[in-house]
Amino acid sequence: MSRIGKKPIEIPANVKLSLDHRDVHVEGPRGRLEFKMSIRVKAVLKDNRITFDRISNQRSDGALQGTTRSVVANMIHGVTDGFLKELAIEGVGFKAAVQGKQLSLLLGFTHPVIFDVPEGLVVETPKPTQVIVKGIDKVKVGYFAAKIRKVYEAEPYKGKGVRYLGEVVRRKAGKTVTK
Repeated sequence: MSRIGKKPIEIPANVKLSLDHRDVHVEGPRGRLEFKMSIRVKAVLKDNRITFDRISNQRSDGALQGTTRSVVANMIHGVTDGFLKELAIEGVGFKAAVQGKQLSLLLGFTHPVIFDVPEGLVVETPKPTQVIVKGIDKVKVGYFAAKIRKVYEAEPYKGKGVRYLGEVVRRKAGKTVTK
């Protein structure tokens, strides 16, 4: 039984949601998103509410029902408020800069690491040690932020590297010299 999948989603007044067979189109003040539903889940749009029902009582259909509901809820949140991931960079000489549609990271390598910013995302660097990734698609925002973090994950001895803002890096003690 999918508890999340059974909850209806309230559609705000400034969001236009339409169903076209298996396609869900969500349009709001920040943009437009589309999602193709599984054939094992059906959607019912009624009185500014959308509910999702599964075709059979199989366990996998319950999982699909909950996943579909969460994806559509995230689409509605994305076109109204958007999503944001903040990354912090720690280390001597480590910094980030945005140049046009590219993000340049100086992370102690012999060369700068350059990323092309995907379509639909906005990347800002308010400080050289802070990167903000914004967008309406939660998956794209999370994937791009994870890609940036993966270049140089924060290491446990000195804490140098890229981490999410608020992420706690478990620190280890270094070697001890015995005499």
